[in-house]
Amino acid sequence: MKSLEELKAIREKMEGKIGLRSESEKQTRVIVGMATCGIASGARPVLTTLSDAVQELGLNDVMVTQTGCIGLCQYEPIVEVLEPGKDKVTYVKMNPDKAMEVVRMHLQGGQPVTKYTLNAEKIGEK
Repeated sequence: MKSLEELKAIREKMEGKIGLRSESEKQTRVIVGMATCGIASGARPVLTTLSDAVQELGLNDVMVTQTGCIGLCQYEPIVEVLEPGKDKVTYVKMNPDKAMEVVRMHLQGGQPVTKYTLNAEKIGEK
């Protein structure tokens, strides 16, 4: 930085990025675990199904993304849905058919598919 003008330019640039971040926080995020355990369990077709369905249905307020290990390998493939202002929903042992049901019922209809959630899976183990 050699001048006050450069500092102001950097500030304006960063303010723009902060605005973009707050806008993305208004989106529903769908996160698919794509670590080795997830991929081995079939996460890739789940990710493709979710991504394609969101695009085809024009769900502009939904962002499908991937992450590494979620830490629950025995429940892979795992899909997490994070909606602004709501609790995270963790879907486990997913496949493309279940993913489409989640798109229809949860992402479009606003109702989580509880039978595929981590809580339902843990209750079934007892």
